[in-house]
Amino acid sequence: MLHLCFAITLLFLATLPTLLIFRNFPLFQLQSVSSSKNADNPSNKTPPNPGVSVLIPARNEELGLAETLSHVLANQDSSIEVIVLDDHSEDRTAAIVEELAAKDSRLRLERSKDLPEGWNGKQHACWQLAEHANHNLLLFLDADVHISKDCIDKMTQQIEQTQVDLLSGFPRQELGSLSECMLIPMMYYVLLGYLPLDQMRAKKDPQFGAGCGQMFLARRKAYFESDGHQAIHGSRHDGLKLPRSFRSAGFSTDLIDASDLASVRMYEGWKQVRIGLLKNATEGIANWKLIIVFSILLLGGSVLPILTLGHALFWNWSSLGWTGIAATCVLGAASLVNWIGAARIHLGLNHPILSLLLHPPSVAIFVAMQWTALLREQLGMQPVAWRGRS
Repeated sequence: MLHLCFAITLLFLATLPTLLIFRNFPLFQLQSVSSSKNADNPSNKTPPNPGVSVLIPARNEELGLAETLSHVLANQDSSIEVIVLDDHSEDRTAAIVEELAAKDSRLRLERSKDLPEGWNGKQHACWQLAEHANHNLLLFLDADVHISKDCIDKMTQQIEQTQVDLLSGFPRQELGSLSECMLIPMMYYVLLGYLPLDQMRAKKDPQFGAGCGQMFLARRKAYFESDGHQAIHGSRHDGLKLPRSFRSAGFSTDLIDASDLASVRMYEGWKQVRIGLLKNATEGIANWKLIIVFSILLLGGSVLPILTLGHALFWNWSSLGWTGIAATCVLGAASLVNWIGAARIHLGLNHPILSLLLHPPSVAIFVAMQWTALLREQLGMQPVAWRGRS
């Protein structure tokens, strides 16, 4: 009977995120812009897009910055200004921007002030960029994100239609190495499997705040009234912290799948993946408030069902009688349910099939990295360095 109770528990842990994934996935998609007003009155024309300030913090980005800027400047239909802040780069980052700015007046370069004590480099750069911006919509964009020609228009239409104050877009993740295929999609599994998007949109509670730090579109008024990146000046996890800061100030936030609008290769190879996931883990799951709960949810729903099923088949639980047979069947169901949930994400977002096949070990490695980050902090080890800063 104990075996059956354990199997039923694992089935529950596997079913919970799968149901939420299927509920969340349609809500995660970019909404079509309503045209009901124009249909009722054909003489009504679509209002012109408001001006958008595209704000790009850049530190040692010479390898890909020119391509990023070419994609941004291809957005001809939007009234934009593009500001790149050179954050004390040691390469040709500034020179590349100056060369392109000489050919397009919409682009300009700004130089970063020295990093104040207690500030994270990216948050300091973004705060300065916002102060340099002239328009009422602020699009914060990482320097390695490549956007489509209609990205700014679509993001602008989305924020105007939903009337939120901060909109986060999740670019398509370009996955190369094995470690990238395994671990980067985990952010979607955790997001869509455990955050109810309908509740997030219905409430302004900070605990529902989430986003992707690679692309944020903010209303200028709300940004400065909530203190923007200054409010999270010491954080490395703007993807979580900025939406929660907006919500704490009484503003609304939302997130969407921007796979059709932007793409990025976040990390390249195991070393970058490892450093990237460890650098801000303690601001996400890797803290005593969440890590035990998420370890149970993730391991119990994705890893233990298939491991225990293997044990049940190898050690012939059917010899235990009807409870052993029932437990084995329940474990099989739990494993299948979990794969279905993972498949909805990986196939729906066009991740490599390898990401789906390796989902259980990916979850195990992801949880192990969360514990690694927490133990490093508890032992007082130096924070993981990124972009030359710790």
